[in-house]
Amino acid sequence: MEARITIDLETATPPFEQVLSQISALVAVGELPPGTRLPTVRSLAGDLGVAAGTVARAYRELEAAGVVTTHRRQGTVVAATRRGQPPAGATRPPEVLAAVEHLVAEGRRAGLDDGTLLALLQGRLRQLGK
Repeated sequence: MEARITIDLETATPPFEQVLSQISALVAVGELPPGTRLPTVRSLAGDLGVAAGTVARAYRELEAAGVVTTHRRQGTVVAATRRGQPPAGATRPPEVLAAVEHLVAEGRRAGLDDGTLLALLQGRLRQLGK
């Protein structure tokens, strides 16, 4: 996996939650297809400049949610399907992917970094969820 995860230490969102949400988002949009092996906990923690426990907690929660599976010999890989969900391809309508692409393009044009874009989207989803 190419490092497409960033940690914003300026935000109130805990680093483990940032890792968790970014990996979930990459899986949801198909950037990390089923079977993709994730970096080891130590490797990703080193790349992100966070404690190994931070990444380990994110991986545990992703596993509990059925997003990834962890096997001693294979490491942590993206699950074939999420528990209780249809296969990943069925949850990504083209119009939603187009909207995500538009959001990213507009955010970059405005000079926003990935962490800020993600925080904006998460904040809006939380507002809508209430």
